[in-house]
Amino acid sequence: MIITRTPYRISLGGGGTDLPSYYENFGGFLISGAINKYMYIIVKERFEETIRVSYSQTEIVKSVDEISHPIVREALRLVGIESSLEIISIGDIPSSSGLGSSGSFTVGLLNALYHYVGQELEPSLLAEKAFHIECELLGEPVGKQDQYIAAFGNIIAMDINKEGLVSVDNNFVSEVNIKDLEDNLVFFYTGIQRSASEILKGQSQSAKKKDKKVIQSMHQIKEIGKECYNRFKDGDFNWFGNSLHDHWIMKKKISGKMSSEFIDKCYNLARLNGALGGKIMGAGGGGFMMFYKPGDKTSLVKALTPLGLKRFNFSISRTGTTRLFKL
Repeated sequence: MIITRTPYRISLGGGGTDLPSYYENFGGFLISGAINKYMYIIVKERFEETIRVSYSQTEIVKSVDEISHPIVREALRLVGIESSLEIISIGDIPSSSGLGSSGSFTVGLLNALYHYVGQELEPSLLAEKAFHIECELLGEPVGKQDQYIAAFGNIIAMDINKEGLVSVDNNFVSEVNIKDLEDNLVFFYTGIQRSASEILKGQSQSAKKKDKKVIQSMHQIKEIGKECYNRFKDGDFNWFGNSLHDHWIMKKKISGKMSSEFIDKCYNLARLNGALGGKIMGAGGGGFMMFYKPGDKTSLVKALTPLGLKRFNFSISRTGTTRLFKL
C-alpha cells in the first residue's frame, strides 16, 4: 500500500503565462505557492484481477481501457500497470475551486503509482509527466503551473522558455517573509464551483489568434510576475497587494467570464474595507477569492460574510507531493 499527499496551490503572479499558447510564442514567468490543503491518494494491490477506482464515483473494471476517469486511465497506461489494483482519492477541498485540484490529483497519483512499481521520480519529471497526461494526451487547456507547484511545494518561481522547458527557483523567499505574506492574505470560499476549461480554452484561443488586447494584457501580467519575484525576496508585500488590483483589471480584459456581477460586488466591497487587491483563484468564475489586507481583518470579514462568503485559513506548505506511507 502506498499513500501520497499532494498540496493544492494559489497563484501569486504571472498566472496564465504558463499556457502553451502563450509561452510557445513569448515565454512565461509566474509565481505560485503550495498551501496546506491536500489531495491524498491511496494505491494498493487488489486481490481480484480487476481495477477498482474510488473518487466521487466508484468504478470496478477488468481492464485499464474500461476506466472512465481519464486521468487515472492514462496514468495507469503511462506507468504500465494493467490489473489487480485499487486507487482511492480523498481531497481536502472540493474540485473546481480554483486551487489546482486536477494538477494535484495527477501529480499525487503518478507519485503513488511510480512508488508502487518501485520508482521514485524527481519533482520536475513528475510535473512534466502530469502535464503530458492532462495537456498532450487529454487535450485539456491547462498550463504547467499546477503540476510544478504540486510537485515542488513551497513558493516557486517558474521561468518557462518557448520550448516549454521550465526553470524552477524554490528558495527565493525567506521563512520570515513567508510568514509575513501568510499574515496578510485572507481567503474566502464563494460556494461557486465551476470548470476552468471553458475560460482557459477561450484565453488560449485568443492567444493563438494573437489578439492584441489579450496578448498585451498577458505581457503585463508576466511583468507583474517578474516584479513579484524581486519584491518577494525583499518582503515588499504591500507592493504585491497593490499589484493584485492591477492584475485583476488585466484579467478582466482577457475574459469576460472571469468575474460576474456577484464576484465584482464582493471584490469592490473588499477594497472598501481595506484590501489592497485580490483575485479569484484559478481561471475565475467562482471558487476561492484571495485578498491582501494588512493589519486587522475584522472589517473585511464582517463585510463579506453576509454575502455568503466563508473565510478559510491557509498557510504555505513547505513540501510538494510526498509519500506518507508504504507497506
